[in-house]
Amino acid sequence: MTRADAGVFTWPNALTAARLVCVPIVGLLLWRDDPTSRDVAAIVFVLAAITDLVDGALARRTGTESAFGAFADPVADKALTGVALIGLSWLGDLPWWITIVIIVREVLVTIVRLVVVRHGVIPASPGGKAKTVLQIVAIAMYLAVGPGWWVDIAEVIMLVAVAFTVVTGVDYLRRAWNLSRAAKEHR
Repeated sequence: MTRADAGVFTWPNALTAARLVCVPIVGLLLWRDDPTSRDVAAIVFVLAAITDLVDGALARRTGTESAFGAFADPVADKALTGVALIGLSWLGDLPWWITIVIIVREVLVTIVRLVVVRHGVIPASPGGKAKTVLQIVAIAMYLAVGPGWWVDIAEVIMLVAVAFTVVTGVDYLRRAWNLSRAAKEHR
């Protein structure tokens, strides 16, 4: 029996819960739409994103992986990214098409993940990890108030993030299809 079997009260799950708490905070700060609130939203977003990098590695290293963490971690990630993207688009700082592409990809991959999990788990690819980092950097830059060149750099990084989002989404669907087909052939 691993420590994760004892319950959901683990440090990795606490970090995931903290990330979930940050979601409405980022939304509220964006809703206020003033330079100080935007900068604080960027800081909260980055700190929350860092917990995403730490919680999974900590769970694996300490043997405290749990069903709660496996479910809540991606929910927290998507909620944090989603609220930031929607807020930025609502404020007119980010084109809605970017927000829609990223959110549709994440919802589609989540649905596919739930469907194919009975056949196996598809690990995150290096491209998927790069996509996440690019999205975090781009969103943080959009959230923070900066000079014109800052916005130009944020736009370029976001466009690269969108390209990675689409390419890794298609790759994930391909891998899910292959996993599902292989499982059917082995029946």
